[in-house]
Amino acid sequence: MIAQISGKLVSLGSETGLVQVGQICYEILLPGYMVSLLSDRIGKDVTLCTLEYYEGSMAGGNLIPQMVGFLCQAEKDFFKRYTSVGGIGIKKGLKSLALPIGTIAAAVENGDEKTLIALPGIGKRLAQHIIAELKGKLVQFAVGSEPSRTSDEGEMSAHQLEALEILIAWGEKRIEAAELIKLACKKHPQIKSAEELVPLVYRLKQGIEA
Repeated sequence: MIAQISGKLVSLGSETGLVQVGQICYEILLPGYMVSLLSDRIGKDVTLCTLEYYEGSMAGGNLIPQMVGFLCQAEKDFFKRYTSVGGIGIKKGLKSLALPIGTIAAAVENGDEKTLIALPGIGKRLAQHIIAELKGKLVQFAVGSEPSRTSDEGEMSAHQLEALEILIAWGEKRIEAAELIKLACKKHPQIKSAEELVPLVYRLKQGIEA
């Protein structure tokens, strides 16, 4: 089983990414919100934690191997638990993840049906089922589960806080992420969305002038 893949991100579709490793290109299914966050990485190297599965049925004799990609192990672990709920398959699960995993996990832990219902393909009944099945099991993935907060967070705007939640959900340390967000916004005050801010933070972290 392939657990991780590193290579050049050749292209992005609405639901997939094409990663070239040597002479081979792998088509990888991606969660909804990850597509926009990877948009500035086309032509550059990426590393994705991967999950393999077979689509189709043995009875039909048409099993197609598929690979799902995540930015970190925590995302992969969350997805396994999320798709363990009846009514959420791999593809439906990927499509529904239009918000960062930390935000979705927090909604489950807080019993927030409204946020879950807003996800693609998740109706009221399924949202209630997700909460019933997973509440209490997603604490480590949920935004705001860490007790310590930086003093700068009280001064952050909505899009900065959203970016912070994304970075924490992807395994970044709260204090370091807040400092990078502050630096990125100082350099680029015109940025007003988390979708623009998160890739910029990663460029700064990697030492790439942005």
